Amino acid sequence: MLVEARSLTKRFGSFTAVDNIDFEVAAGEAFGFLGPNGAGKSSTMRMIGCVSPVTEGKLRVLGMDPAVDGAEIRARLGVVPQEDSLDTELTVQENLLIYGRYFDLPRKLIAERTAELLEFVQLSDRAKVKVDPLSGGMKRRLTIARSLINDPDLILLDEPTTGLDPQARHVLWDRLYRLKQEGKTLILTTHYMDEAEQLCDRLVVMDKARIVAEGSPRELIASYATREVLELRFAIGDQDAAVPVLETMGERLEALPDRVLVYTDDGDGAAARVEQLGLTPLSHLVRRSTLEDVFLRLTGRTLVD
Repeated sequence: MLVEARSLTKRFGSFTAVDNIDFEVAAGEAFGFLGPNGAGKSSTMRMIGCVSPVTEGKLRVLGMDPAVDGAEIRARLGVVPQEDSLDTELTVQENLLIYGRYFDLPRKLIAERTAELLEFVQLSDRAKVKVDPLSGGMKRRLTIARSLINDPDLILLDEPTTGLDPQARHVLWDRLYRLKQEGKTLILTTHYMDEAEQLCDRLVVMDKARIVAEGSPRELIASYATREVLELRFAIGDQDAAVPVLETMGERLEALPDRVLVYTDDGDGAAARVEQLGLTPLSHLVRRSTLEDVFLRLTGRTLVD
């Protein structure tokens, strides 16, 4: 295992950010921490990245102890932080050339890898352009390229697509998927359920500093949700009266502020049943269950709370 944690705990004074969690990450795996802001994902990543000490428990990264071998571990990591830390006054190319020197790599090798990585993240045509005017998506792709300059054994991505528009997110997903295909090991945190489903072979769901479920996206959906979900939206004031009637339908019901979710294996049949019950929603939508439905089942609230 590239990463192994047992009873891993992180405290800041009296506040427990990570509470007694266990997980393992195998070589070549894309592993995710899914959960809302404040669940403990970033604190866990900082411990794996050897920039925050473990309070209690056991953590091994690349077979080593971060408390003893932190410098050696960091030399073999690629890190994509939540906030871009690029030098905006330098060019795209210069950001990679200078970063490569931190790893004491030969200048010729850095130049070769810089050219290869800029092509990989589709920024070759921007090599001589300063970073400052680049779009958010381009800056994130450059940050990923920078994290790969040392050919890392393990890549840590903390909320890699937060703040990006949908098109930029999909471009970034494509680059990360290609890294998976090349056999790179990825650990990422996200509160986007579609991102976790797209990228993760396996993940843990975190809430309030603890792991509440673990498995592949498909396994988690099969265990904690139904095959389909019927989403119903009602006129203002009508939902409260509709909920007691709908409770006779499906396997489970979630009444959110803006809609009612009916969990069922037959969404179309449930929609027809709503009409038979004399209810008139403004709209209805039948969709497959997602990881957000899993999170609702486990915690009773949405991922973006």
